[in-house]
Amino acid sequence: MTALLSIKPEFAEAIFNGTKRFEFRKVNFKKRVNKIKVYATKPIGKIIGEFIIDDILEDTPEKLWDKTQTYAGIDKNRYLRYFTGRDVGFAIKIKSTKRYQRPICPYSEYPNFVAPQSFMYI
Repeated sequence: MTALLSIKPEFAEAIFNGTKRFEFRKVNFKKRVNKIKVYATKPIGKIIGEFIIDDILEDTPEKLWDKTQTYAGIDKNRYLRYFTGRDVGFAIKIKSTKRYQRPICPYSEYPNFVAPQSFMYI
């Protein structure tokens, strides 16, 4: 199954340039997902590419950081703020990426498109 993730442009860019190999989330998918399409949030507002999931790590935020910090693509303070109040976090390990030559404008391609707060199954 494929999911569409809303990702801030700076992190989406880091995914496609290879400096971010983990995408962090507060909740895990309920369905089995193997591919992610990346919706870069405003001001871009487009689906700019996709990636294949290698694995999804689940642990305390502190232990997740220890396992992922080299390719987290985010500084530790911002990471810890994201997980404030959480006992468990998830790190989606990126196996391979494909950046689209022409990003997709979902607002013109899909009637009634609303960007997901976190993700949506597609």
